[in-house]
Amino acid sequence: MKQRKRIHYSEAQKAKMWDRWEKGDSIHAIARAFDRYHSSASNILTQNGGVRNRAPISLTLVERETISRGLASQQDLTPMACSIISSK
Repeated sequence: MKQRKRIHYSEAQKAKMWDRWEKGDSIHAIARAFDRYHSSASNILTQNGGVRNRAPISLTLVERETISRGLASQQDLTPMACSIISSK
C-alpha cells in the first residue's frame, strides 16, 4: 500500500462521512470519495461514535443464511431475491 500524506478531517468532512454512512454507503465508497483507503474512513467513524452495526441496506444474518441454504440446494436466485426484497 502506498503511504499517503496524513490528513486531518474537518468537522464538515466528518459530518459528510456520517451522512454517507447513514444513507448506507460502504466504508470503501466513503473512503474513495475522499481519495483515501477504507481504514482512514473506518478510523474516523469508529472514533466519532463507532461503527457497530452494518449499513442499513446490508443483508441480515437470516437473509444471508437463506441465500446460503438456497444456493446449497441449487434453488433459483430470483425467487430468493424477491422474497428478501419483499420482506424489507
